[in-house]
Amino acid sequence: MTESNFSYKVAALYHFAVVDDPAALKPDILAACEANALKGTILLASEGINGTIAGAPDAIDAVIAFLRDLPQFTGLEVKYSEAEDMPFLRMKVRLKKEIVTMGVDGIDAARAKGDYVDPQEWNAMIADPDTVVIDTRNAYEVAIGSFEGAINPDTETFRDFPAWFDDFAKQLQEKSETQPKIAMFCTGGIRCEKATAYVKAQGFDDVHHLKGGILKYLENVPEEQSSWKGDCFLFDQRVAVGHGLKESDYDQCHACRMPLNAEERASNKYVPGEACPHCYDTRTEEQRARYRERQRQVEKAAQEGRQHLGSS
Repeated sequence: MTESNFSYKVAALYHFAVVDDPAALKPDILAACEANALKGTILLASEGINGTIAGAPDAIDAVIAFLRDLPQFTGLEVKYSEAEDMPFLRMKVRLKKEIVTMGVDGIDAARAKGDYVDPQEWNAMIADPDTVVIDTRNAYEVAIGSFEGAINPDTETFRDFPAWFDDFAKQLQEKSETQPKIAMFCTGGIRCEKATAYVKAQGFDDVHHLKGGILKYLENVPEEQSSWKGDCFLFDQRVAVGHGLKESDYDQCHACRMPLNAEERASNKYVPGEACPHCYDTRTEEQRARYRERQRQVEKAAQEGRQHLGSS
């Protein structure tokens, strides 16, 4: 990453691998992160590692080098971006059953995933009319940007993807006896990588996914050559980024999680911390009272010069 005026370097990382004893790795990984004053969250499971961490650029580089020195994670996938403010509150390393929750047993993304497609080759693949392009993200993420022509499963969580694909596969089989080429993508590559393993387990063979996800595509493909439309939703205080991973002008509704642009924030149905045009008429008064109290606590913390624990 070139020198800039941003204070923090952010690394979104993951790698599917066979990890025999995740608990044995946890103390050393946490110690390396804390020694370099990083903040963020790393998940460890028998299927691999996943997380997002932030800190000084040289500190991030040191921890990524440490992780790649571990034999399980030599192929660690990392996407970098920048932030003016620290986007996380503390450093956590957690043990999980899955590094990305699908809720289906027996999916082996370490050894049975689809084929990678480099960002530079992605445009040609999705331009092929015989390719079925699937956005594996959730509906509120898709709402602010996607690849033109991609299918939106309209899911609320990644757990919903297997059931959606089971129904979609029946539709594909009814249309043609020949299996289509399937290309999938997500924010950083991890969900679509696991989704390809699920799709292959259902008997589809010609399955591909965007290596490094949307973030790697936006980082490497010039805007004038891009097939991406809109912005890319993120799960931190930046909310969204665009081409070149530049932070976009979005906030997020803490009631329904929808990303909000300037026009939506100007609506009389936008109440910070409580409601937005997407959910204003769908929340009960009891729910909105809870949101109001949470927002009051956030504002109080800001006045006292501290960060509220739930403000991310």
